[in-house]
Amino acid sequence: MTLSALFGILRKHIITIIVTFAVVLGAAIGLTAMSPVKYSTTSQLFATYNDSSDGTANSSEQNSGSSYIMSQIKSYPALTTTQSVLQPVIEELGLHTTVGQLKGEISVTNPTNTAFVNITVTDGDPAQAADIANSVAKSLSSVVENTLYASGSRSSVKLSIVQPATAPSSPSSPKWKLNILIGIVGGLILGVFAALLKDVLSKRVQDDDEVGEYLDAPIIGRIPEEELLKGTKPAVVSEPGSPVAEDFRRVRTNLTFMAPVDGTNCRLIVVTSTGASEGKTTMSVNVAAALAENGAKVLLIDADLRHPSVAKKLDLDGSAGLTHVLSGQASVKDVVQRYWKPNLHVMPAGPKPPNASTLLNSPIMEELLNNAMEQYDYVLIDTAPMVVANDAVIFVRRGGSLIMVCRRDHTLKRDLRDISEELTTLDLSTTGVIFNCARDSKKSLEHTNYYYYYSSRSTDHRKKRRFSLK
Repeated sequence: MTLSALFGILRKHIITIIVTFAVVLGAAIGLTAMSPVKYSTTSQLFATYNDSSDGTANSSEQNSGSSYIMSQIKSYPALTTTQSVLQPVIEELGLHTTVGQLKGEISVTNPTNTAFVNITVTDGDPAQAADIANSVAKSLSSVVENTLYASGSRSSVKLSIVQPATAPSSPSSPKWKLNILIGIVGGLILGVFAALLKDVLSKRVQDDDEVGEYLDAPIIGRIPEEELLKGTKPAVVSEPGSPVAEDFRRVRTNLTFMAPVDGTNCRLIVVTSTGASEGKTTMSVNVAAALAENGAKVLLIDADLRHPSVAKKLDLDGSAGLTHVLSGQASVKDVVQRYWKPNLHVMPAGPKPPNASTLLNSPIMEELLNNAMEQYDYVLIDTAPMVVANDAVIFVRRGGSLIMVCRRDHTLKRDLRDISEELTTLDLSTTGVIFNCARDSKKSLEHTNYYYYYSSRSTDHRKKRRFSLK
């Protein structure tokens, strides 16, 4: 994965990162706020060799005593938390606690290669913490010097308190700065991890860049989700000055660079999708209108005989159509309807036949296409989704350019992969991709700058605002 691809994934799942970051940081702040306030203080002891020769010991005895201390002092941290040391502390200070509970408040260390013993006590009361630390230090010193060895023997080790504990002025926990820093760093790390995990586990396409991972085809159009497209008129008809109309004109421009069918001047455009409800019919009627707007002679054929939608999308009579032509019940001129402009013709599908695949593979369909390509500049065919049937392959083999419609948060990656493998097996390729419901980058421009986009909706909005100011 490249760095740009990584940033692309993070940008795509920025909401997930923000939510995860906020949850982790909020949890860190909440847990810190609910944590009890504790105070820590330390009493320090130093071990010396208790010489019985009144200071006349030679260097050999001193070295032997030093080695003895270093070997013995390593066990003092464990000795400090025993009942022999802690029970006298409880009795002396009158603590209402057990040896086990008091042990949980005490931390004892012996710094490496030193004769120091550090006793740290953490308690909710700063004064009590200091009292406990000093009392534990005295009790440990007493046990080591008086009761650690057999009766009548003198201890060779002496523990002296060199740094008594004092009541701390500020709490040792909770550590607000540290915990918030951990929350920030942890939130960012978990946010990035959640974004990457979501991207890996996502079953649906979220961005047009993901389409390129499965289909080796360029994106020839990015169409945003727009209420205008839910109507019964193409965007270039109902709102010719709208941004979405310009998007379809961009698709129109890209289609002009596609090669016409051999032996003709006509471009055969086959529009399909991976699954249902991805917007292939909406794309077909809008692209057909955009082509006709430019003066080209266009024929739009609804070849999705299993689920006809073109007539309904354009509010046309769909009772007669391609099915009647292929079954010999009507001629082409009987079912073709003009729409919007004299150069835009539409052939609805007609009623659903029981043998759709047979009709589309018939010689009549081939003859119909041959005649259409002699009369029109563009023949657009709206076919069934590829997961339903591979009708699109029929027309692509006859020289058509395959246009795949993919819809954000709807197209399944698994379907894209399967279709790509199928097309590779058939030695066919996708010519271009129209990405439907793409994230719109023009909304801010449409609402703030009317220089480029003049739609009737924006004009009405400005008129209403002008009247409201009067």
